[in-house]
Amino acid sequence: MVSFGVMATERTFAMVKPDGVKRGLVGDIVSRLEDKGFKLVGMKLMQVSRETAEKHYGEHKGKPFYEGLVGFITSGPSVAMVVEGENAIAEWRKMMGATNPADAAPGTVRGDYATTIDENVVHGSDAPDTAQREIGIFFLEDELL
Repeated sequence: MVSFGVMATERTFAMVKPDGVKRGLVGDIVSRLEDKGFKLVGMKLMQVSRETAEKHYGEHKGKPFYEGLVGFITSGPSVAMVVEGENAIAEWRKMMGATNPADAAPGTVRGDYATTIDENVVHGSDAPDTAQREIGIFFLEDELL
């Protein structure tokens, strides 16, 4: 008997970071998501506060790179999004590419646009519990359609 994986509709948190917004990449990134068949159920241009950044990167507090993460994400406007679709978490992570752009495949967002590991254009949740937590940090329930 052949077993086929079950596709699960789920939501994930996605963000275009300040370097991506500054470089005018938001439209292309949103187009890539929509071309893949994902639905945007929440989206906002925002200046991330230090308080929000500290919640978002809380698991890294005390690590040597923590202040750099917080400083960068608060350095300019970002676009926060909630994306819905089949296996959205894993698929968006594939579309993003490796965290280090030197390791990211051409055709991925980071492979095409990221310049450094610190300024790598986009973020995406890595697991269902992380997605739920991150969506809750950046969106109120009534902001999601």
